Amino acid sequence: MTTPMAPATRPDPAQTQSAHDRVYRQLRTRIMHGEIRPGQALTLRGIGAEYGVSMTPAREAVRRLAAEGALSLSPSGRVSTPELSAERIEELAALRALLEVELASRALPRAHMALLDRMEALNGAIAEAIVKQDAVAYIRLNLEFHRMLYLRAQAPAMLAMAETVWLQLGPTMRSLYGRLNRTRPPGGHRLVIAALRAGDEPGLRLAVRSDVTGGLRLILAGDAG
Repeated sequence: MTTPMAPATRPDPAQTQSAHDRVYRQLRTRIMHGEIRPGQALTLRGIGAEYGVSMTPAREAVRRLAAEGALSLSPSGRVSTPELSAERIEELAALRALLEVELASRALPRAHMALLDRMEALNGAIAEAIVKQDAVAYIRLNLEFHRMLYLRAQAPAMLAMAETVWLQLGPTMRSLYGRLNRTRPPGGHRLVIAALRAGDEPGLRLAVRSDVTGGLRLILAGDAG
């Protein structure tokens, strides 16, 4: 008597989706914080091995990140972080100025003293990261400084757009950190906090615009020279 064959085991769609989300979110965070340098090549096999998943969740996470501009996916299947042209950096700097100035302005009426105290403390942590020459911690804390304020704007769609710009700039910001050779926190942060404490909207808009574009302008000036 022939024993019937057991049906082939199919991947659980829910588990595959969960694995895809986990890989996407963790890899997205690494790119945004500059842990991966511009032009660095990745492989689906390597991503799968690093995060303990099969090729399918790795591929879906890469496709999602490529759609957000965080990764480049060639027709041959090569995956890498993009190397941004001067024109692209200029465009993203302009987007940061538009979005983040508006977010800060909307946040101003809701910026209470406890928030400003937390921003002051975070700026101190940024100073410590600079002393330790920890580029990834510097980028992470710098973005958290801005996110902490922008959450008070209560404009989630606008903040999501700003985070997509941060994501696309993450590897470039890592390169920027090395060029700037910082020894102290960005002066723009102190101006942002001072304007918030004074309720000075024009001063806040100017401070945010200068802070979020200043470093990127230095890259462009250096490349032009």
